[in-house]
Amino acid sequence: MSIKEMIKDHPQVGSDYNEQLGEAIKHTMYCAAICNSCADACNAEPMDMSECIRKCLDCSNVCQAVSTVAARRTHGNTVVIKALLETCIIACKVCAEECAKHDNAHCRRCERMCRECVEDCVKALDGMVEAA
Repeated sequence: MSIKEMIKDHPQVGSDYNEQLGEAIKHTMYCAAICNSCADACNAEPMDMSECIRKCLDCSNVCQAVSTVAARRTHGNTVVIKALLETCIIACKVCAEECAKHDNAHCRRCERMCRECVEDCVKALDGMVEAA
């Protein structure tokens, strides 16, 4: 099952499907899960990873909000979606910068996912039109 196909099937989307936004929605879903998992893995590390945990959890929550709100297509709320994308870009950059400080596989994976998510959110934001 594909979230992008689900959005395309919405009666109010049709030929107005925004590919960049669909890709961002998909990747924010993945990023939310990766950041949540990284936070849990950080919790199991022997050193104090509390700052990384906080930034991963914040990023996970913001990404989840983007994927939830942006996937709703009835009476598209473009202003809020744009604001969430902007917030997601910031949260992902902050999380990626923090994860880059740590030499473990889960933080390296989280950093990569956050950077990919930033790219997709920037493209979605750049491609937004009045009726998302």
